[in-house]
Amino acid sequence: MSGAPLLVSACLAGEPCRYDGSAAPHPAVLRLVEEGRAVPVCPEVLGGLPTPRAPVELVAGRAMSRAGRDVTAEFERGARLGLDAARARGCALAVLKARSPSCGCGQVYDGTFSGALVPGDGLFAALLKRNGIAVRTETDLEADI
Repeated sequence: MSGAPLLVSACLAGEPCRYDGSAAPHPAVLRLVEEGRAVPVCPEVLGGLPTPRAPVELVAGRAMSRAGRDVTAEFERGARLGLDAARARGCALAVLKARSPSCGCGQVYDGTFSGALVPGDGLFAALLKRNGIAVRTETDLEADI
């Protein structure tokens, strides 16, 4: 990697911003942030959701909590703000949390809260892709950097 910084999921950078209040630190992401080569963002927090918060999965393109609360507006707001951050810093590549309803790339949970996966992207990952920013997950980080 050279030049432009990466956009990364804040939870991968060690920030306790996941739905359950935890982080998912990834050694390579931590190193990139320490070196000033990565910009951490959490679109769900940017969108105004608290930490911790109810788990959310995508159901017919909507971000729905297990209890049926629609938080699509918050997810979309956070995605737009995350895209703004990527553009402001010149990020051309994002490394996001796998399977997340915001950040998942290629696979997300199926909306039944059963742990089943389906092909698809989270709302933030999809927005980044539509705007020309390549998206990967932490599972393929080492191959891309």
